[in-house]
Amino acid sequence: MRRFTRSLLLLTAILFGFAPALLAETQKLTIVHSNDLHSHVLGFSPNSDYTPNTVNDDATLGGWARIATIIKTAKASRDNPVLVLDAGDFLMGSLFHTISRQQASELVLLKEMGVEVTTLGNHEFDLTPDGLARILRVAIGKAAMPEIVASNLIFDPADPRDDSLQAHVTNGLIKPYTVIEKDGLRVGIFGLVGKDADFAAPFASPVSFGDPIETAKAMVAKLRTDEAVDIVICLSHSGLDDNPKKSEDLLLAQAVDGLDLIISGHTDTVLPEPIVENNTIIVHAYIYGQRLGVLDLDITDKGIALAGYTYTTVDDAIPGDPDITALVEGAKQMVTAQTLAPLGLSFDQPVVETGFDLLIHENEAALGNLVTDATRWAADRAEHDPADPHSRVRLALHSNGGIRDHIIAGKTGQITVADLFRVVPLGIGSDGSIGYPLVSVYMTGPEIKKMFEVLTTLPHLKGDYYYLHASGAKVTYNPNRMLFDRVTAIALDDGEGRFVPLDYSPSNTETYKVVASLYHATFLKVIGSFTQGILTIVPKDANNQPIDDLDTALIDADPTTAGLQEVKEWAALIEYVQTFPDTNANGLPNMPERYAALEGRQVIVDSLNPIKLVSGGNYLTWAAVGLLVLGVGLVALMIYLPIRIIRKRRRLA
Repeated sequence: MRRFTRSLLLLTAILFGFAPALLAETQKLTIVHSNDLHSHVLGFSPNSDYTPNTVNDDATLGGWARIATIIKTAKASRDNPVLVLDAGDFLMGSLFHTISRQQASELVLLKEMGVEVTTLGNHEFDLTPDGLARILRVAIGKAAMPEIVASNLIFDPADPRDDSLQAHVTNGLIKPYTVIEKDGLRVGIFGLVGKDADFAAPFASPVSFGDPIETAKAMVAKLRTDEAVDIVICLSHSGLDDNPKKSEDLLLAQAVDGLDLIISGHTDTVLPEPIVENNTIIVHAYIYGQRLGVLDLDITDKGIALAGYTYTTVDDAIPGDPDITALVEGAKQMVTAQTLAPLGLSFDQPVVETGFDLLIHENEAALGNLVTDATRWAADRAEHDPADPHSRVRLALHSNGGIRDHIIAGKTGQITVADLFRVVPLGIGSDGSIGYPLVSVYMTGPEIKKMFEVLTTLPHLKGDYYYLHASGAKVTYNPNRMLFDRVTAIALDDGEGRFVPLDYSPSNTETYKVVASLYHATFLKVIGSFTQGILTIVPKDANNQPIDDLDTALIDADPTTAGLQEVKEWAALIEYVQTFPDTNANGLPNMPERYAALEGRQVIVDSLNPIKLVSGGNYLTWAAVGLLVLGVGLVALMIYLPIRIIRKRRRLA
């Protein structure tokens, strides 16, 4: 007994003697992260070039089968645990999201690829809160979805439209946070929708989002204190910006202590190396699955340290996982059957041929011209009465943010239905069907001028997503003029290809027909509230009566048929390109050469000439001039008075 006691004491002493060393022992954790996958299940562009079964024979980027391979490789090449996380916006961006409410294909695939936790981005709400709730019901019915964390959701108890989604929070399908154990490590994970993402989520209503920083502080305290986690990770759909004062995830790291890792999303940022701020590591994996981050961490009782980082380009050097490829092919067939076949289309059907790329970027872009031309054409086809000149569309609009992909000629130059859908894929109609519908409204000349002031100002304040493209108009502006008074000339197409100057003086009460998607029309209607009433626009009907409900302005593709047949912007684009001539007689329309170059629809006159800075200015410009003159006068007076006093004293002396 005495020998046993001595042995026990010796063992206890040894254990306690080694305890500090054990606590300080480094544990390793690898995190594979993605964000903003946007239903881009296939490599692009174009989809037809994507060859996941072979390597080094195409130029496409992305593809979830390739991502699955990277995840498997990361796990197989390490002895330590690997955690796979996504920072939201896994939905909305390709034909696959058209069956999400019926099949939840994205969540099923993410689970099969190995993603363990994701969060909700602003585009998860594009199909309304109830649409998102339907997707989650389908996914959980298949027992195939990652965990979802969303920490700053706020539901409206007085509005039933978010009840179905709130029920998923109540039953724990959506959690404010989760704790995952990996080889004894307790990893706490929570999710946020940031302020800019909130601004970009008009169809989330009545759901709103709490302050990200305050929410994060509460989550860190909860995870550190109540859950005793070893590492805290935020899946933040907030993003980064070149301007540190606008970089939400940088500000989040600065404001919240005890946050180890931010996996950032939303801003499509290329970030080859992590940012470290306030002991917080920040990573971001660009967009559409074109990049994937693999982060190696060392974890001790003193905290975490960056051990290595690989920022992988997801290209054709990576073979696709065959199991994921098979699931994707099945999903493609369902898309054709459920979405496209009723329209006489199929997923891989070529619809137009092009010998050049059409790209989207800030300032006038050929792709923006094509999209707005298609919108204008489709609206006129449905509503223009040759006997009523007032019914002809004078102007069609679209923003950079709604144009989601380039048109790339690729190997064959043949552009498919799937490729064109990706250009304008977003939204939902009032009838619940996929895609934003087109609306037609009337605006006065002064309101059209205000609308183009959005083009001249908002992109510089909020980013190039807010840049406007137009069909039927040419606008000239000087970026050096006063905010909201930069437009110096507008000309509208007279229907014969001639551009006639628009009178946008306050005395011109004539109205002009303007067409846009429901999303853009909604934005223009409320832009006044974002600009202190300066850019207030009141959409009107053909009788000059204000439109309160934009659903009443939806364009009907066939008024002779009962009900409303919404004209979808994505369908309008596909139908428009099919009207192009087949110049090489191979059975496919050819993209006209006019879209290979710009047409001068936006003319920038970058001048500091004082006359050009104020000529034709509105009250804002002249108010600024008045303040400038007053300021100069005060400065001159402040200089003059002391000199006069000194001179007077000298004379008296």
